[in-house]
Amino acid sequence: MAVRIAGVNIPNEKRVEIALTYIHGIGQSRSNKILAEAKVNRDTRVKDLKEDEVNRLREIIEKKYAVEGDLRREVQANIKRLREIDCYRGSRHVKHLPVRGQRTKTNSRTVRGNKRVTMGSGKSKAGAQKT
Repeated sequence: MAVRIAGVNIPNEKRVEIALTYIHGIGQSRSNKILAEAKVNRDTRVKDLKEDEVNRLREIIEKKYAVEGDLRREVQANIKRLREIDCYRGSRHVKHLPVRGQRTKTNSRTVRGNKRVTMGSGKSKAGAQKT
């Protein structure tokens, strides 16, 4: 029996505390808050949860928190708003550069899509000879 909360299949073998973090928008601390509110032990495995415990978790998550699709839409709407009002952060999003003041001479590979445009990237090996 796969447990499905907020449109996400939660892994059966993991502890509930960790399994809830598979839902976008729920991290470790929020997971612990949800479990405390639902009065579910953090150390139980997902496969050992009772049906009423799963329903309590599902109810709390759906009513109190923006997760998965709603959260993604909200974030995208915020980014769209920043682009439209033509602010600095919006222009950084448009250019696919770091938004929060990080340096760009080195690092920032993840946000730029791992572009390695360096001098040595197309270089032949030192031992190889051309004929």
